[in-house]
Amino acid sequence: VLRGAPKPACSPEIKKVMLAGESLPPASSFGISISRKVSKRAVVRNRIKRQLKAIIQRNLSDIVPGWQVVIVVRPAAVECTFDDFLRELEELLIKLKILNQKAR
Repeated sequence: VLRGAPKPACSPEIKKVMLAGESLPPASSFGISISRKVSKRAVVRNRIKRQLKAIIQRNLSDIVPGWQVVIVVRPAAVECTFDDFLRELEELLIKLKILNQKAR
């Protein structure tokens, strides 16, 4: 925090609307970070991103709105199958209470 920097202005009306629950929270957004350390080949990195996006799309109706999630892919992911990604991502999202368990 910078000293002497002005604080962002927020009107009391906006706070009241959010506290009253009159506005819906924004949809959750996801980002996928995958570096060249994972694989030098763009084809491999893009395959992993497509698989993760498919899993997110598959579970979109069960994801709690209002979250901003960044998925960081590690080099060991090159050896994972779609089912491995599916199981791991669902477990993490349930553990973080981002994914509802109703449908599980």
